[in-house]
Amino acid sequence: MKGRVIFVAAGVSLILTGVAMPMIRQSPRLGDPMPGLSQDELARFTQGKAVFSREFTANTGLGPFFNNVSCAQCHEDPTTGGAGAFNEEDVDVERHATAGDQPTCNELSAFGGPVFREQTTGPPLPPIPAEAEVHVGSRSTPMLFGFGLIEAIPESAILAHEGRAGGRAARLPNGRLGRFGRKATDHDLPTFVTGAFVNEQGVIVEGVDVPVELSLADRDLTVDFIRFLAPPSPVHRDRMDHEGRETFHRVGCAECHVPSFVTKSPIKVLDQQVVYLYSDLLLHDMAPALADLCKGVAGRAEFRTEPLMGLRARTRFLHDGRALTLESAIVQHGGQGAPAAAAFLNLSRRDRDVLLRFLKSL
Repeated sequence: MKGRVIFVAAGVSLILTGVAMPMIRQSPRLGDPMPGLSQDELARFTQGKAVFSREFTANTGLGPFFNNVSCAQCHEDPTTGGAGAFNEEDVDVERHATAGDQPTCNELSAFGGPVFREQTTGPPLPPIPAEAEVHVGSRSTPMLFGFGLIEAIPESAILAHEGRAGGRAARLPNGRLGRFGRKATDHDLPTFVTGAFVNEQGVIVEGVDVPVELSLADRDLTVDFIRFLAPPSPVHRDRMDHEGRETFHRVGCAECHVPSFVTKSPIKVLDQQVVYLYSDLLLHDMAPALADLCKGVAGRAEFRTEPLMGLRARTRFLHDGRALTLESAIVQHGGQGAPAAAAFLNLSRRDRDVLLRFLKSL
């Protein structure tokens, strides 16, 4: 009892003499900015969130064809910057269409593709061409948490995993590596965000040779909102989580879903950070059952390995949300993902449950 009194007294003494007491830092919640932002970066994050949430109208640049009126209308679950909620009120699943396959992929830009919008400000919606070579695919809205860290992963670190489980880097025509998008079509956030404004809302960003509907300054604020969104915080891991992580490696999931990378960036808060991505950001052939369309440099059956960061906050899985459970998503892996799917099916019921519990903690 005396020891406890002395300890408390010592603590009070430290406070009274101005010595800093250790503080317990709370991890950021989904949708929060990254810890450690400068005042200017935090201001840009806040201003960017306002642009991200801005609802466009036909008078302010919406359309004529669009999927939704603001970025936040599709990226809303569980908070702004999240995934689509798969509710009946919002268009949270896009329709894509292209013709043929690589190396002569036709993205149907002359017909309104590859993203065929589902709403209009008045003119009739362009139909998806009904040709034999046209292939249609759906895309669910991705979460954006931690995207700034993904952008900061060195290309050399991605290339170091090329060939592992057959993965190949998405080398784009500009020489950069694609890392954003289900088909790894975009190499950085400005390109990704510009395309989203154009394809999802019909909003034209300054710099394109057409009437401007969004300034470059507002585009860049939107980029910084996404860039500075905190990644999902690691959750407390107990003995069973440790077993699940070991099982994840043992069945071969980590061959493509590489657990972590270290970033390199001129932006201090994004530099030398360990990002628990669980993806190699490479393209993998997933076999005909999952194949839909070619896009960018990816063939119909090729998909960029989906990051599992933040998996615990998702309710639907795979590129189009077809899988209602994690177990269903795993067993549908084909092609280069088939060995891990087969190994999962060969696990005992307990080991499967341990692995699924681990995945739901990411």
